[in-house]
Amino acid sequence: MTETLVKTTLDDSIYTITLARPEKRNAVSDRLLSALEEALVAIPEATRVIILAAEGKHFCAGLDLAEHQHREPFGVVQHSRSWHRIFDRLQNGGIPVVTAMQGAVIGGGLELATATHVRVAESSTVYQLPEGRHGIFVGGGASVRVANIIGPGRMCEMMLTGRVMEADEGQRLGLSHYVVGQGESLDKARQLAERIAENAPMANWAMVSAISRIDNMSSDDGLFVESLTAALTQTSPEVAERIGDFFKKKGQGPRT
Repeated sequence: MTETLVKTTLDDSIYTITLARPEKRNAVSDRLLSALEEALVAIPEATRVIILAAEGKHFCAGLDLAEHQHREPFGVVQHSRSWHRIFDRLQNGGIPVVTAMQGAVIGGGLELATATHVRVAESSTVYQLPEGRHGIFVGGGASVRVANIIGPGRMCEMMLTGRVMEADEGQRLGLSHYVVGQGESLDKARQLAERIAENAPMANWAMVSAISRIDNMSSDDGLFVESLTAALTQTSPEVAERIGDFFKKKGQGPRT
């Protein structure tokens, strides 16, 4: 019988991808990565938002060291680049991804989470980059994504010391956007996904496609791309209807 490492469901326009290796704390193996990539390739056409979740007490405890293989340098490069390819599909696939986290978000698990756009952490969530303790370096994108969020100095300190960061500190530094009680992350992620799904699809695409790329540009180039992206979204047929609805509801107060 084939082991199911990643489960998927589609409910209305929300596509949920669930890591399903709880007995291994959802540690990342090559087979799990392959299953995740298959789930991303098979995103249903009706999908407007993705939820990334995990079974069990832990979101993802990082690289499965039990399956660690000795590789020659070029093999390590190729392996790392496969992680980059899959996580880039999450970040730059044009569909917002909301992540529900609990327990361990460690090493490769943190690299996976920071490739997503909205992150919800339960109070049990802990973050760590233990690669230095294992004598290795990150290879799944942390030196870009994690460093962009918490700063390169803080990331270096986390790797040098191997310290564990708890949910509240992770929230202050931006590793999560929301902290909720135990067992509440998936419900909160669903609530946020439903809210995001109400946005115009092109606007969602623009936000998750343009902002991270603009951040990687010079200010002048970024402003130019901002103008082009604004032109794409503001001239879509849906905009006139949405602005009309806004004026009809004007004076009713902000929506929460």
